[in-house]
Amino acid sequence: MSEAHDQDTHSAGDKPVLKKEMSRRQFLTYTLGGTGGFLAALPLIPMIRFAVDPLLQSKGESDWVKVAEADKITTEPTEFKFNKLQVDGWHKSEPEFVAWIARDEQGRIFALSPTCKHLGCTVNWNTKPEFPNEYYCPCHDARYTKDGKNIVVAPAPLDEYEVKEENGYVYVGNLKPNSRV
Repeated sequence: MSEAHDQDTHSAGDKPVLKKEMSRRQFLTYTLGGTGGFLAALPLIPMIRFAVDPLLQSKGESDWVKVAEADKITTEPTEFKFNKLQVDGWHKSEPEFVAWIARDEQGRIFALSPTCKHLGCTVNWNTKPEFPNEYYCPCHDARYTKDGKNIVVAPAPLDEYEVKEENGYVYVGNLKPNSRV
């Protein structure tokens, strides 16, 4: 009775499942192909890491640079030069930067970038007699107020540096859009 039952479950349309075995030739093809692919990819790993690694580095907080003594900052903008570590991918350098630093009417210290927003020339404070107490760009006559607000020619105000005062010194951080105007 059990044999008859087994025969009923395997009707004529069902074929028994055959276990397919791998031949020696297939085994060698897969093994050599995999090994060859692995060996071909090995030289690519350092190249991929070189390209991707700077993107994965943490940015961290902005780097603060000591620029001047706080008691030397007056209401008249003064030019200060400083060096800041700059990392471009794998290349590190310390180029020189410039900031115009002054105090506002409330005594708060602020620092402006000297780069004109018109075409990137360098602005200077109070150098043109016909435009007293203004930043002036000699390239195309762009002018800015003491707070960096654009008066003529330039499409935007001067950028502002992050500033903090600590232990009697003024520290300058990263550039940001002007928040004073």
